[in-house]
Amino acid sequence: MDLFSELDQSNQPKLPFIISADIEYSYLWHDAVQAFILKVPNGELMFAEHFFNRKVSDRSVEYFQQNDTLDWKNTNWQQVSEHDFAQIKFTHINWQRDKINMYGRSLYLPRLTAWYGDSGKRYTYSGITSKPNAWNQGLLYIKQKIEQATATSFNSVLLNWYRNGDDHMSWHADDEQELGKNPVIASVNFGQTRDFVLRRMDDPAKKIVIALPHGSLLVMRGQLQHYWQHSVPKRKKVTGSRFNLTFRYIV
Repeated sequence: MDLFSELDQSNQPKLPFIISADIEYSYLWHDAVQAFILKVPNGELMFAEHFFNRKVSDRSVEYFQQNDTLDWKNTNWQQVSEHDFAQIKFTHINWQRDKINMYGRSLYLPRLTAWYGDSGKRYTYSGITSKPNAWNQGLLYIKQKIEQATATSFNSVLLNWYRNGDDHMSWHADDEQELGKNPVIASVNFGQTRDFVLRRMDDPAKKIVIALPHGSLLVMRGQLQHYWQHSVPKRKKVTGSRFNLTFRYIV
């Protein structure tokens, strides 16, 4: 099944994105997977607002936070010290807080991360090389559902935990060599809604803003990573956690 082939445009819902007026685009509604297919210059997007149902989405939020130390429902994770966090044994996900070198200083990333994948599928970004943790049952379930919907195989996933609206992701493109020439990136989201913003590299004023809610799926493909950057900006009004899983294929 090719989600980006020609589809029936009759009776399609309104696209729930904010798109700069000077961006040429077209979109279709794929009824079988309840998703928008958006074509933009040098790339394509698929967006399914309710890809996972509420039961699966709620269970995922619990699954990612379960641990042997703190009550995840009542913990303000942003206030947990680095020392205390290092003592927590999470049940399912090997969360860590990486450091990057910036302007001659070693700084913590403004989010927590974890890398899972097939054996040997290392990933290097922002000067950080991650060795894969072994797949677990929960991640394999999510991966299988996404692979079925996108007709694409993935062998790794980067998990990002945004503890509140202060945690964020700066502008970048997923254009690392190990991802191949035109990578397909499938991004699933659980927890608080956060904005996902794309901008043209040759004209940063051209932007697309997509609110990614609980249980949503966004797929990027084509030449998108060579011509567009994306970010998850700070949102001060967001007080809870958001979990983002980006599935990839390491060549």
